[in-house]
Amino acid sequence: MSTQPTLTEAGAETEQAARSRPSDGLKPGLKNRHLSMIAIGGVIGAGLFGGSGSGIAAAGPGILLSYALVGVMVVFVMRMLGEMSVANPTSGSFSAHADRALGRWAGFSIGWLYWFFWVVVLAVEATMGAAILNSWIPSVPQWGWALIVMVVLTATNLASVASYGEFEFWFAGIKVVAILAFIVIGGLAVFGVLPGADGGGAGLSNLTAHGGFLPNGAGAVLTGVLMVVFSFMGSEIVTLAAGESQNPQRAIAKATSSVIWRVGIFYLGSILVVVSLLPWNDPSIAEEGSYVAALNSIGIPHAGEIMKFIVLTAVLSCLNSGLYTASRMGYSLGRRGDAPKSFARVNKRNVPLVAILSSVVFGFVAVFFNYKWPDTVFQFLLNSSGAIALFVWLIICFSQLRMRKIILREAPERLLVRMWLFPYLTWATIGMISFVLVYMLTDTTGREQVLLSLLVAVLVVSVALVRALVRRRNGSADRRDGLEV
Repeated sequence: MSTQPTLTEAGAETEQAARSRPSDGLKPGLKNRHLSMIAIGGVIGAGLFGGSGSGIAAAGPGILLSYALVGVMVVFVMRMLGEMSVANPTSGSFSAHADRALGRWAGFSIGWLYWFFWVVVLAVEATMGAAILNSWIPSVPQWGWALIVMVVLTATNLASVASYGEFEFWFAGIKVVAILAFIVIGGLAVFGVLPGADGGGAGLSNLTAHGGFLPNGAGAVLTGVLMVVFSFMGSEIVTLAAGESQNPQRAIAKATSSVIWRVGIFYLGSILVVVSLLPWNDPSIAEEGSYVAALNSIGIPHAGEIMKFIVLTAVLSCLNSGLYTASRMGYSLGRRGDAPKSFARVNKRNVPLVAILSSVVFGFVAVFFNYKWPDTVFQFLLNSSGAIALFVWLIICFSQLRMRKIILREAPERLLVRMWLFPYLTWATIGMISFVLVYMLTDTTGREQVLLSLLVAVLVVSVALVRALVRRRNGSADRRDGLEV
């Protein structure tokens, strides 16, 4: 007989969280302002600042359609995740939901794949941040800056969850203020209130004046999708972080409901300003980066250094959240018996010490690989984690199809957030994600990422299935925790 708590029991635990959580569990330490900024900043990755230029070069102004398509996909995925997480908030988020809805193998597989994705991201972001810091203070070698950045943010995460929240509040706040300022100043230039590029060349006419809105054809929009899709990864972090807040249901519901305007303003709004300020084929976009080129075009002094600072905060934010996310996923896997039990232990500061240190150790190793073998070992790690974001979104979709029935059967009163037009939009989202994965196979870089990520996924799933078989033969209980916070 299963010992898994029902959703109603999980809800009772949530209501009494402050006094009934076990002594080895996580404690609420994130304030509402922390979660609000984590939710807003989670959709603003460093890829938005650094990767948009190549997307514009590929699709022209049509890159707006690429961002819109991916944005719609993310909004739907977050709505599904919000439905499940409001009904059962947990530090394992979609991994725990997959465990419940699809089986132990699914929760194990997607949890470890997600952990792997973020520890590789740690190395990427640490290297990127170190390069910026080294350009300012070259007396410290780049590897030294990478070490400093990793140590400081590890210490932040080890101190307390409130320390993580406070750092993320300010990192994300800088990103948000920077983009809003960019949109306002750029918008004034576009409409002629401020001088435009080249003595007045800015304007909405740039959307169609240089070969049309789709200068490279409609197919370039799909190419653009491949280039921008991964810059949206991180929007789901708030559903993990909400587990350490006083009112996780309210925080998750608010975050998933606001994702529409967050994507609309920060992605579509800022990219619209870029392609309106400059012709899409302006060489400065490729040479300087889209945002730097846009700021230079309206005479903002020291635009390059300003954007370096903003990108650095985005990198540090991603590093901070990546370490937090990897450690909490490790904690959740430990609670469910899918990782070493030590991962599920917390210290007197109520942080999962072993889960954090294990994640950062792998991150340090990946940083070393990036400096020692950047074109071989590290490139393999990078490519083999490249499509995991899409795998995670697919699992969220399939989990929601099953979890809706479980929620309605066990605790219908907890279905406070609902996916629109269920199940039709869920299946449509599955189709959209699957199409992107298949289309990636037609692209040289995308093909390698999909195939290597699929190889890693098959290996992890195989381990999960073998473990399940061994447990069944040994008569082990198939235990899956309900609420894990």
